[in-house]
Amino acid sequence: MDEKELIRSAYKRMYDGMIAKNEEILREVLDDSFVLVHMTGMRQPKEEFIKAVLNGTLNYYSAEHEHLPVEISGDTAVLTGQSYVAAAVFGGGRSNWHLQQKCSMKKIDGEWKITRSVASTY
Repeated sequence: MDEKELIRSAYKRMYDGMIAKNEEILREVLDDSFVLVHMTGMRQPKEEFIKAVLNGTLNYYSAEHEHLPVEISGDTAVLTGQSYVAAAVFGGGRSNWHLQQKCSMKKIDGEWKITRSVASTY
């Protein structure tokens, strides 16, 4: 697998962890410095994000990954993931939307980790 595919794999694994509410997967792909910037501007550090996924504040049901362009610069990369997602978040009802996550990534000990994600729609 080339570097771009490894990066795409980390992004897809993050979604796998979100959908399955699998803490182990989320800890595997998210760096300790990870911060999610929600569409509202709210910032959620790694531990808060994982807790919100596990306790049902953030519920993800499915994700179809439509576009996953990657730009690599040395041991850092940016993946702009565009995925069609079914979710119910912050007490709202389940809905589908085109969710974009611009993920900053870093290669640490040979593994690509997500350090930041900025969410928007596309």
